[in-house]
Amino acid sequence: MFDSRRPVPPLIPRPLSLTAGEGELVLTRATTVGCHPAVVTADDGQAVVNDHAGAATTTATTTTATAATTTVGAATATDTTGDATATDTTSAATDTTSAATATTGGGDPVEQLGGVLAWLQQALRPATGLPLRESGQATITLGLAGNLGPEAYRLTVTPVGAVVLGGTAAGVFYGCQALLQLLPPAVHRRSPVAGQHWAIPAVEISDEPRFAWRGAMLDVARHFMPKHDVLRFIDLMALHRLNTLHWHLTDDQGWRLEIRRYPRLTEVGAWRRESQVGATRDAPGDGRPHGGFYTQDDVREIVAYAAQRFVTIVPEIESPGHVQAALAAYPQLGVGKEPLDVYTRWGINRNVLNAEESTVIFFQNVLDEVLALFPSRWIGVGGDECPRDQWRDDPRTRERMIELGLTGEEQIQAWFIHRLDEHLTAAGRRLFGWDEILEGDLAPGTTIASWRGMTGAVAAARRGYDVVACPDDRVYLDYRQSESPDEPIPVSIPLTVADVYAFDPVPDGLTPDEARHILGGQANIWTEHADSPRTVDYLAFPRLCAVAEALWSPAGGDYEEFFRRLRHHLARLDALGVEYRHAGGPLPWQRRPGVPGRPDTRQQRAAHIARLVENIAPQEVS
Repeated sequence: MFDSRRPVPPLIPRPLSLTAGEGELVLTRATTVGCHPAVVTADDGQAVVNDHAGAATTTATTTTATAATTTVGAATATDTTGDATATDTTSAATDTTSAATATTGGGDPVEQLGGVLAWLQQALRPATGLPLRESGQATITLGLAGNLGPEAYRLTVTPVGAVVLGGTAAGVFYGCQALLQLLPPAVHRRSPVAGQHWAIPAVEISDEPRFAWRGAMLDVARHFMPKHDVLRFIDLMALHRLNTLHWHLTDDQGWRLEIRRYPRLTEVGAWRRESQVGATRDAPGDGRPHGGFYTQDDVREIVAYAAQRFVTIVPEIESPGHVQAALAAYPQLGVGKEPLDVYTRWGINRNVLNAEESTVIFFQNVLDEVLALFPSRWIGVGGDECPRDQWRDDPRTRERMIELGLTGEEQIQAWFIHRLDEHLTAAGRRLFGWDEILEGDLAPGTTIASWRGMTGAVAAARRGYDVVACPDDRVYLDYRQSESPDEPIPVSIPLTVADVYAFDPVPDGLTPDEARHILGGQANIWTEHADSPRTVDYLAFPRLCAVAEALWSPAGGDYEEFFRRLRHHLARLDALGVEYRHAGGPLPWQRRPGVPGRPDTRQQRAAHIARLVENIAPQEVS
């Protein structure tokens, strides 16, 4: 016996439109799944119902795309449980070049959706214990709709069946994620749950994302994350409709990617003798060796696993600073060419690459192997926090500057990045770098990660470059989460869930044409002080849930309404085993008593960032 008034479980991210119906679809051993064999339009929704759920499901014909559009316009999200509504009027919305999407044309829908169908079966079977066999007359039907946007979906559930339509397989996948959230949170457990009533409330949802780049940056250089934990993190991203993993693979403290042409990068560069404990300059080392790397076979597996979940992996190979792990392996790349150890301290390191042609060629060769492993349109080359004192003080570098026609050492970094940019452009890829690279000339296809506030986003968009917004004062998830002294190794300013929820990737002051260069945004998770996946969980969640909604849902969401939905969503994270930060603060085992942090006030941080961006700031930006 079902309760027709049962509220629809709250969804994260918030959908554009949600209308509750009466009744529920009960999953039983007779429940089947399948794909519709043709791309539908608004006129053939009746065929979807008749072919897959029988005449009794005529009421489900509204799963067609009649109310959907391919752009994010002024759409209203209605939550029939009585929570707030939101309207999005942003014109900067989506760049449909996301590598996670594809058009519906040119292929058999059943073939295109086979992977999504298999994923849905694998997601539902462990907890429910149901066989969920495939059928041409399925209870749950997946299909493609030619007039939906690339990542848009329509989900309709009635007491007799459910239909998930998407503009591409990616949209269908996101519709399936919404369907999972309509089930009890226990559906995320990995073995049969006894006594659970598996039912999906009757509902109709129309949804699509505001931005095409919805990402997270994961630093595995400071602390290595084993392969199975990376795969788990990708699953958690997919749950929240995030579609881009910016994978920070190299830095001073470790080189994590096998490069077969240069084996010492991992034989030497992947291992350090100890790690700094704490954030102060005089913080001690732990005396414990640390390291690890991903083989090329590991990377192929991870990239394929992510692609099955419509997550594009954008790799980052740091240069010309943050490179001491590479210098330890190949000292000839450095300015002094003296032997070095893999760096054991945090912070900015003075050791940088030299400006020799052989060093450029070395990194171009590295990038060639990266290109063979990662199909992403974007390839990260770093470009941030590169000290110049070694170049300034080195006689050979001064000679090299004369050879290259450079008049100041600040131009060396721009020259080096430009050489990598040319190499990537020739290979049909786009360079992705931190906002410091705006100090030089860049190819038109370059994309900027604006991390030092939003100054880089404004400067890049006005110069015609695409932008991924990731301002540290909004979405750096390694920053402390409150003023409490119990926060583990408290770094920089406090960023609460509410602070992160207020993130908007589109900065003020842009014209509509400039705003179209904002591809979206991402949260950045640096791991100097996150030495285990458990700590990454604590730093990322539930703040990453707020980021996901800020990037998917219409602008102007209400935090109190989000927080009510988040309370329910935490039960899903519990079922998945995510060790998130509780609203009351860190649990005893999540604290790091006696380990010093480096807290700042917002005023101190703002003043510091303002000094850093003076040389790229447009005149209108202070």
